[in-house]
Amino acid sequence: MKPTRFYQHRRVLVIGLAKSGAAAARLLAELGAEVVVNDQKPLSENMEAKQLEPLGIRVVCGGHPLELLDEPFDFVVKNPGIPYTNPMVKKALEKGLPVVTEVELAYHISEGSFIGITGSNGKTTTTTLIYEMLKADGQDPLLAGNIGLVACEVAREAKPGQWLVTELSSFQLAGIDKFRPAIAVLLNIFDAHLDYHGTKEAYAAAKANIFRNQMERDYAVVNADDPLVMNIASSVRSQKVLFSATKLLGEGAYIQDGAIYWNSDPVIAIADIVLPGQHNLENILAAVAAAKLAGASDEAIRQVLAAFSGVKHRLQYVAEIDGRRFYNDSKATNILATQKALSAFADEPVILLAGGLDRGNEFDDLLPYLQQVKAVVLFGQTADKIGRIAQKAGIETIRYVDNVEKAVPVAFELSEPGDVILLSPACASWDQYKTFEERGDIFINAVHKLK
Repeated sequence: MKPTRFYQHRRVLVIGLAKSGAAAARLLAELGAEVVVNDQKPLSENMEAKQLEPLGIRVVCGGHPLELLDEPFDFVVKNPGIPYTNPMVKKALEKGLPVVTEVELAYHISEGSFIGITGSNGKTTTTTLIYEMLKADGQDPLLAGNIGLVACEVAREAKPGQWLVTELSSFQLAGIDKFRPAIAVLLNIFDAHLDYHGTKEAYAAAKANIFRNQMERDYAVVNADDPLVMNIASSVRSQKVLFSATKLLGEGAYIQDGAIYWNSDPVIAIADIVLPGQHNLENILAAVAAAKLAGASDEAIRQVLAAFSGVKHRLQYVAEIDGRRFYNDSKATNILATQKALSAFADEPVILLAGGLDRGNEFDDLLPYLQQVKAVVLFGQTADKIGRIAQKAGIETIRYVDNVEKAVPVAFELSEPGDVILLSPACASWDQYKTFEERGDIFINAVHKLK
C-alpha cells in the first residue's frame, strides 16, 4: 500500500455500508482518519457496523440524521448505490464537502496502475477477459471493482508495476476526483440507471468521468461503433485506441477475414473463440485492445479466447436436458442486454424468460429481436408490459408466472428438442430478488431440479 499522510487526522463521514462502505471505513481508520459511519440499517441488525466499533469508528445507524453534517467533516465517502438525491448527500454537497466513492481511495493508496472498464453492458465479461489475458501472459494482475471485489481492499495489495483490472459502474465514476486509469475502456452507452442519474446526459457524463483525469501518455479504448461513445472520446486528452466489430480500422482491434486483428496483424480466428454471441465480439475486441496495450502476447490472448466460455449470469450455459439448452443471462438488467442475448441465438428457436423491476420504460425496442422467439414466460412488475410487446411480435404462447423458479418448468413444458430456454429478463431484479446473482442462482437450481 502506498504510504499516504493525506488522510491523517482528517474527519471523514462514510455514508452507507455494505462491502464498499465498510472497507472504506476500515481503510480510512488505518490511515489515521477520524471516521464516522452512517447507515440506514439499525445497529441491532447491522453486523458490519458492529464490527467497525471496536476499531474506534463511531457508528450512527437507523437513519440519515441531517444534523450529523453540522459537525466538521473534511469530506464524505458515499456508498455507490446511494443516489445524489439522498438528503444527506445533498446537504453535504450544499456545504461544499467533496463527496467521493471508495474507488477514489483505491487510487490514492495503490502502488499499481489501473485498467478501468465501464459501459452499460459487457463490463464484467470484458474485465474478466483482460484479467485472464494478462494472467496467461505471466503477469500478476489484480481484479477489482464492481465485479464484486472492493477496489480499495484490492489496491492495498498492489505493487509497483502491477495492473489493477477494475470494473467501474456509473455510480462509482460519478464520485471520483483524481482517479486516473492508465488504460480506460468505454464499451457502450445505453439508457440505463436513469432512476439514479435522472437523465441519459447525466448518466453519460458519469461514464465519461473514466477519461476525465487521463493524460497524454494514457490510453482511451473506445467503441467506434457507438456514436455516443465516439462523441465523448472526441475530447479526451489521452491516446485514442478504437475497436470495432463492423469497421476495417487498420489500427486498433477489429475484424477482418474471419479473424480478430490488432494493428493490421491477425490474433485469432473467430472460429476458434468459444464465447458465443455478436455482442461478445465487441467485448473481446475491447479486451484484446486493453490487453495488448498492457503488454500481453498474442499467444496469451489466443489461449484465453480458445477456452473462456463466459462469466456466471452473463449468457452462461447451464445444461442440456432432453435436447433443450438452458442459458442464464440474469445480468441482462436492461433492454440492450436482452437484445444482444437474443441476437446470439438469431437462428434458433427460443423460449424467453423475462420480467422484473418496473423503472417506467416501455419495451418496444425488443420487438425486432423477438422474431425467433416461439414463447415467452413472464414474471415480475413488468410482465404485462413485455406481454404486450410479445403479442405485437405475433408470439402466440405467452405465460405469466409468479417468479423465476416457477418459470423454468413452464418453459420446459412449452419447449421441444432443439429449443433454447433463455433467462434474459431485460429488467433489474429488485422487485423480487436482492441481486441479479440471486435471480440467476434460482434459475440454475430450478434447471437442475428438472433433471
